[in-house]
Amino acid sequence: MPRVVSIFLPNLPTDRIRRADPSIPAEQAIAVIARSGSKRWVSAVDTAARKAGVHVGMPAAKAQALFRGLVLVDADAVEDAAALERITLWALTQYSPIVAVDGQDGIVMDTEGADHLQGGEHMMLTGIANRFRTKGLSVRVAIADTWGASHACVRASRRETLIVPFKETARSVEALPIHLLRLPDTVVVDLRTLGFRTIGELSATPRAPLTLRFGPEIGRRLDQMYGRLAEPIDPVRGPELIEVSRSFAEPIGAAETINKYVGRLIVSLITELQRKGLGVRRVDLIVEKVDGTRQAIRAGTAKPARDAAWLTKLFRDRTEKIEPGFGIEKLSLVAIMTEPLKEEQRSSSLVEEDTTDITPLIDIFGNRGQRVYRLAPIASDVPERSVQRVGAAAEETNETWVYHWPRPVRLLHRPDPIEAIALLPDRPPVSITWRGRRRKIVRADGPERVFGEWWKRDSELEAVRDYFVVEDESGQRLWVFRSGDGVDPETGSHRWYMHGIFA
Repeated sequence: MPRVVSIFLPNLPTDRIRRADPSIPAEQAIAVIARSGSKRWVSAVDTAARKAGVHVGMPAAKAQALFRGLVLVDADAVEDAAALERITLWALTQYSPIVAVDGQDGIVMDTEGADHLQGGEHMMLTGIANRFRTKGLSVRVAIADTWGASHACVRASRRETLIVPFKETARSVEALPIHLLRLPDTVVVDLRTLGFRTIGELSATPRAPLTLRFGPEIGRRLDQMYGRLAEPIDPVRGPELIEVSRSFAEPIGAAETINKYVGRLIVSLITELQRKGLGVRRVDLIVEKVDGTRQAIRAGTAKPARDAAWLTKLFRDRTEKIEPGFGIEKLSLVAIMTEPLKEEQRSSSLVEEDTTDITPLIDIFGNRGQRVYRLAPIASDVPERSVQRVGAAAEETNETWVYHWPRPVRLLHRPDPIEAIALLPDRPPVSITWRGRRRKIVRADGPERVFGEWWKRDSELEAVRDYFVVEDESGQRLWVFRSGDGVDPETGSHRWYMHGIFA
């Protein structure tokens, strides 16, 4: 069943201004001012300005008088729209084959078949919110059965992420205000004059009188919200995207026919890629059906590729998920992510090549929803910062792990607090209690002192850790550390932590 994600960017104008000028302090309040003749009013505010009492619609002079430190910036609808389009194109490459702009402050995505690649709906929404936040964008994300329901729920909620369960659209939207139906403002004003306040009230009213007075738009929006009428998402397309398509006079539906035309589209796509010297990293198959709905399949590769046989195999393994319904009237293949790819001259068949390329295996696992990666070193003395996840086929880095002390084979994601009995300032623990189990230490080596990275955070200017390799009575070797030097409280809390386990 289709699931639709709505991404709401409530502070897009002010976030765009901050991203354009990173020197603006985070605590600085910003208000965007719109003009109409001599009239000036607040059209957008950031969180700091909102807390100070400034709100949308307030006269600019009143806002400035209310908060003297307020920065006023003229509204620029063109730049806001361009920024939203750039964000939407980025989301297209990251999350789903079907992504579109939703109004002036949002993005809508059809994530059918894509959520398992993100670890499920909850992890997918959380990941979206986290990534948008790291890019300096305030965001709220919701998922529901329909575009209308997700659009309304995300704008009514104050939670960062919201999941509307399957087939519970009616219960979730009935108490929401009618302006969230995406109706024209004049219609909303007239409906309020008639006494309508919520979507549930409007839905329970006989359709004929509303249609007679307002036309079919109210009924259409209600049917779209409740899933009684399809609302296809027209995917955004950038000028640099390479797309090939095939329309059919007679709808197709047989699996072998679909595979045949997908293969032909791949050949056409590769021709365009060769002409531009590119290889594809991510490619989407968009299936447009007779009933107006769309279905999408995404395939990715670990390295840039334009091998027709291999790309055809990747899609053939997944076209069985296509539900043709009453028939397919158009197939489109879109190269969402491309990278430069030079032609390589292959060796003569007389020369035996001893090469093992595991890229095809990585592609197969990746397209089945598995997260394939490898670990690479980072130049950092702090253990949890000395490693990063990189693509399984990424280029080798120049960094290496160089330590004079042994490192555990398993490093905990974050240090785990433990209780320890030890003689300060530099003696190893004689016993520890970890996760409810007390362990007597029979051997220990250390301390190894690790200093904080003061150039990253002021709080690490004097911070240190003293690491010990300890062995308990059962023979298990563990990696523990004490926060601080054991003397000066400014260097750390002197609490003990478990950080790794040796083989």
